[in-house]
Amino acid sequence: MKKIIKPRKGLKAGASPGTLVHVGEVRQSATTLTVAEYGNEKIETRRLDPENLKLRVAPEPVVTWVDVEGISDLPLMEKIGAGFGFHPLVLEDIVNTDQRPKSEDYETYLFMVVKMFTPSNEGTLSEQISLLLGSNWLVTFQEGLDGDPFAQVRDRLKNPDGRLRTRGADYLCYALIDAVVDNYFLVLEDIANRIEDLEEELMNMPTPETLARLYRLKREVLLLHRSIWPLREVVSALIRRESPLVKETTVTYLRDLYDHTIQVIETTETLRDMLSGMLDIYLSSVSNRMNAIMKVLTIIATIFMPLTFIAGLYGMNFKHMPELEYPLGYPIVLVLMAGVTIGMLIFFRKKRWL
Repeated sequence: MKKIIKPRKGLKAGASPGTLVHVGEVRQSATTLTVAEYGNEKIETRRLDPENLKLRVAPEPVVTWVDVEGISDLPLMEKIGAGFGFHPLVLEDIVNTDQRPKSEDYETYLFMVVKMFTPSNEGTLSEQISLLLGSNWLVTFQEGLDGDPFAQVRDRLKNPDGRLRTRGADYLCYALIDAVVDNYFLVLEDIANRIEDLEEELMNMPTPETLARLYRLKREVLLLHRSIWPLREVVSALIRRESPLVKETTVTYLRDLYDHTIQVIETTETLRDMLSGMLDIYLSSVSNRMNAIMKVLTIIATIFMPLTFIAGLYGMNFKHMPELEYPLGYPIVLVLMAGVTIGMLIFFRKKRWL
């Protein structure tokens, strides 16, 4: 099971603010940089060489999107930060993948952190995505999960008649965050399907493995809730247009994104309540099963109590006992024991204890 609090390897207490220390898994060994420059008429995409890094932003109205995959190369991250003039604290938050979703205004650019979740056979995979929005540029940082979470946005950019090509960098930022939120719905659908299977198993024959799966689902839903709840604040800050980098034409789409965020939060809370109820169902099922077993054992013990008394009575080594010399004594005792057993079963049946 993944740790909720990630270890801070190499981080020393009292280090200077802005010290770069990568926190989290190394998702890919090499960092890749992809640049897309687009406008109404054309789009150009190219890869940048990390060894000979030359960063530039095309003049308006061309929009420049720099996508960085892999954030464990700290010297390269310092180069990128110096090229764009990012604050050292921003770089520190980018390489620390245990950040809470948030939005910060640095006057000339906005810094945002969101969490991307992807369903998989191993459970729900999480990835931190950092976005820095300028007047006509956007820089994104990904940890480097398998697959491209922004593949659909890249395809939309290739369409010359699409809305992305005619809007600014703020609309591109909205489109990327919207792709993240859309992925939440896929994750919630996957978790809901697993909850249905688990609920059926709980009602039939719960096992310790069922309880382990239940706790894994509760953990995933908890992490989702921790990530989507502050994302609402990020979108809300963009809607309020506290920064001139967000245009009025984009606010309408941000309101729709805000509604989707609220819907995800409500669905997450519903799933969390369902899992809490399923834990009660599991405990009740185990308790009922134990009670049924104890009832059967108690009835068996109760039936054998008089039989044990009779067998013990006639098993005593006294020389003079009235029935010892009687020829039919043994069959009579067996019949007596069988009659006691049948009589007790009939009594238990009438009392509906069986």
